[in-house]
Amino acid sequence: MHKHASRFPSICKKKWINVPEDHWNSWIWQQQNRLTTLEEIGEITVVKESEKAAFKKCAEKFNVAVTPYYASLMDDTDENCPIRKQVIPSHSELVKSDFEQADPLGEEAQSPVPGLIHRYPDRVLLYTTHNCPVYCRHCTRKRKVSDPASMPFKNDFQTALEYIRHNVQIRDVILSGGDPLSLSNARLEELLKSLYEISHVEIVRIGTRNPVTLPQRIDAELATLLKKYRPIYIMTHFNHPKECTRESLKAAIRLADAGIPVMNQTVLLKGVNDNAEILKELNHNLLLMNIRPYYLFQCDAAEGISHFRVSLEQSLKIIDQLQGWTSGLAVPKLIVDLPGGGGKVHIAPEKIIKDKSGHISFKNYRGNMFEYDDF
Repeated sequence: MHKHASRFPSICKKKWINVPEDHWNSWIWQQQNRLTTLEEIGEITVVKESEKAAFKKCAEKFNVAVTPYYASLMDDTDENCPIRKQVIPSHSELVKSDFEQADPLGEEAQSPVPGLIHRYPDRVLLYTTHNCPVYCRHCTRKRKVSDPASMPFKNDFQTALEYIRHNVQIRDVILSGGDPLSLSNARLEELLKSLYEISHVEIVRIGTRNPVTLPQRIDAELATLLKKYRPIYIMTHFNHPKECTRESLKAAIRLADAGIPVMNQTVLLKGVNDNAEILKELNHNLLLMNIRPYYLFQCDAAEGISHFRVSLEQSLKIIDQLQGWTSGLAVPKLIVDLPGGGGKVHIAPEKIIKDKSGHISFKNYRGNMFEYDDF
């Protein structure tokens, strides 16, 4: 029994109260029964008229899907519920700012072969699938995620593996998507086995939101599989304390028992977590779950998500309000992922250059300058 298990609530299953436990605890059942329509979502929470009007237009641009588990975390009536803000479309998604881009991080320009992004010298990102258990409205890869046409072909994987084999400086491979844990165990093992057969690949990281949106995926079978291919690091994405449930705790313990380190990458989202007290509570919960708060990201300039963005000034204030008031373990690095493929920058005053007109630029790890649109 976890010492602090009482800190983590079990969820109310709402309309699924009569679903048998073996169904509810099956990640495949959860995937197959995702809520994808306005009518289905309206059965578990009050949908505002403005949300109804926005739903169809937004869903045409970026699909809607929510697992029964994650939908159960939504408040029935609170329109400011941090869970619903992440999953229910709003009219704000239809507003495109001048600085927004379909590919805000310039990934396509740094893709030497299909499905692989090579931005940094010693590591690559491998796009594994377009599917996620939940399609987050703040997703930076809206251009690909949820679009069946973006699904990598098997030949793409082979081409990507050949690229990695022939570039001996690559020691770190990040599996991303979509969500790599949407793959079957057999497909995931095939991929992991192929990567670890490459002598210069030292570690694999898996970027997944399943511990948050579908903790049932982290079952004993998956833990046993991952344990075979250590060192593996799980990079996950909790944004709010409401996401820290008994079910997520169980998933995190299972990964820890398998010797798999888990690190969290929160995205700062206006109206969701742009508050030092909320983030402190979240990060304290994560540490109890054996999950290290790692990065706190500025929201990327993807199309239709400016309503989520927090100014750099406010972000720095939040970090200042955490630093010293809680353990350094609970203070993640504040990160900007630079537009145009400049890479990640840990925000510190000496990295920010502001000219006389107030325009902001950043200096990245190579010493290159990149312009940044702030509020």
